[in-house]
Amino acid sequence: MKAALSLLSLSVVLLAACDRAPAPPPDSAATPAATPAAPAVQRPARSYRIEDFVESTSVAGASFSHDESRILFSSNRSGTWNVYHLPVAGGEWTAVTEGSGDNSFAVAFFPADDRILLTRDQGGNELNHLYVVEADGSERDLTPGENLKAMFAGFSQDGDRFFVLSNERDARYFDVYAYDAGSYARELIFRNDTGFQPGPVSGDGRYIALAKPDTTVNNDIYLHDRQSGETTHLSPHEGNAQFAVEDFAPDASHLLYTSNDGSEFFRLRRFDLASGEHADVQQADWDIVYASYSHNGRYRAVGINADGSVMVELYEAASGARVPLPALPAGEIRGLSMARSEQRLAFYLNGDRQPSDLYALELGGEPRQLVKALNPAIDPADLVDSTVVRFPSFDGMEIPNILWKPHQASAGTPVPAIVLVHGGPGGQTTRSWNYVAQYLANNGYAVLGINNRGSSGYGKTFFAADDGRHGREPLWDCLEARKWLAAQDWVDGDRIGIMGGSYGGYMTLAALAFHPEEFDVGVNIFGVSNWIRTLESIPPWWESQREALYAEIGHPERDREFLIATSPLFHADKIVRPLIVLQGANDPRVIQAESDDIVAAVRASGVPVEYVLFDDEGHGFTRKKNQIEGYARVLAFLDTHLKGKRVAPGG
Repeated sequence: MKAALSLLSLSVVLLAACDRAPAPPPDSAATPAATPAAPAVQRPARSYRIEDFVESTSVAGASFSHDESRILFSSNRSGTWNVYHLPVAGGEWTAVTEGSGDNSFAVAFFPADDRILLTRDQGGNELNHLYVVEADGSERDLTPGENLKAMFAGFSQDGDRFFVLSNERDARYFDVYAYDAGSYARELIFRNDTGFQPGPVSGDGRYIALAKPDTTVNNDIYLHDRQSGETTHLSPHEGNAQFAVEDFAPDASHLLYTSNDGSEFFRLRRFDLASGEHADVQQADWDIVYASYSHNGRYRAVGINADGSVMVELYEAASGARVPLPALPAGEIRGLSMARSEQRLAFYLNGDRQPSDLYALELGGEPRQLVKALNPAIDPADLVDSTVVRFPSFDGMEIPNILWKPHQASAGTPVPAIVLVHGGPGGQTTRSWNYVAQYLANNGYAVLGINNRGSSGYGKTFFAADDGRHGREPLWDCLEARKWLAAQDWVDGDRIGIMGGSYGGYMTLAALAFHPEEFDVGVNIFGVSNWIRTLESIPPWWESQREALYAEIGHPERDREFLIATSPLFHADKIVRPLIVLQGANDPRVIQAESDDIVAAVRASGVPVEYVLFDDEGHGFTRKKNQIEGYARVLAFLDTHLKGKRVAPGG
């Protein structure tokens, strides 16, 4: 995947009267008249507030306890993210953390007892530490220190050790440590002095997989053997190709990886550690985006990104036979996790109208729903199903999009519309639960989630088509998206805005600055306004991909004139459309100055600008109170400046 500045992905309640069927006539000697059918309810029967959407319960992660009686997960049920577990059979949640400040996220149960690993940063600064919660509930920081970032990298096959990545020694690079699972004594097992990105560690601790970025469309993978001390290059190739390490076989006999070398899409391959041979394992007509083994290697789980939807498949590893997963309504299986016994699964069901519900399944049995995420106050019938739509761009390149069309939209009642630009560069808008898109659609806005050139999921040629062209061809795709929307008879072509976060926020600002008459409003969520400053202020732990970012976006010294030409801040005087900006004060990727400066510059021209700054957020808004405030402000802004826009007679 590309090195990316990524996006983490208020109205009056209108209650429509629901007609009831009339009562049947009294009995008579005459043939009774048929009872009229109840008229179809006009949707949406209700327009929901952002509070209603945010009140839905977000849940993430799944780890089985050592006796497989409970599942560990994270949820924002309390308003911030905390760690919980609940019985596999269903029942009440048990809180592991109960904080109201910094978010805590579940990592895993220990394999042989009730201890728990979790991770936490400070106010969204992404400097995560790894913590253990002992059986008595006491908590200990396993990675103490200032200004460091640590990440869990798995347990050993026997469960006696676990592996941790940390940049405490050198803020630029991550070393690999092995921790004793009992005493927490640790050993440095890989010192990273050359900018590798460490990947999985084999279950016996002997091998460490490594990646080395070159550009965002070209990289290599390596295998470090701790026993011999040798590091082997696994991916010699010609031209641009991408490689991603996925998982070691439990017996460390081979390594799974994905690659698009020699093809448009990623296929699954294996490297045999004894023979040194490479072989294809699986390929599809789309990208295979991940693969992993169950604990003892009986099963292999695979994810396929098929036209904006992620399909999860399970196979018998030895035979390659497909293992059927349950057919469930209204969504797709995501986040598959298997217990160490290989007899139980946990997974999420996610769909357009379906936030992720947690399920447990004993193989051969029926799935059991453990968490119902959607706020019961919301009728799913009031929400909309997304669709995949495509249009040819200015040069004929086909652009895929995800469309949320409001129930209210028709040729007789055209609605305003938003072009929604994902983060990245290199992200992707997918078909899945998107509460912001549903909130806007429910309140009468069409939302077109554009996958402009440079988006992932559509082949490596499409993926590379934005390199060195930011502010130009990818942005021109957004202009074509506006034209496509305006051509639909159910869209009000005089009321079309643009919205995005992170790189999508940059695209929003670029559209307003470089094509000031195209869009009617802009919604910028922590977007880049000055590429030179952003590239000079990237977090130190991104050092290994610094040059890849320069190749993708531009070098702050060599390409200075180009970056000035494509940075909206230097052209803010051309912005004439109303703008709203949302920003987290602790954002380490797109720092607050990016938003401060563009707000000040646009305000100086007398253009309406609203600024929403959260002191306790980083690159993405994780607290319910902030989500409510931020997106309520967005809808109020759109209702005023887009839906309420005055259009001169005749257009």
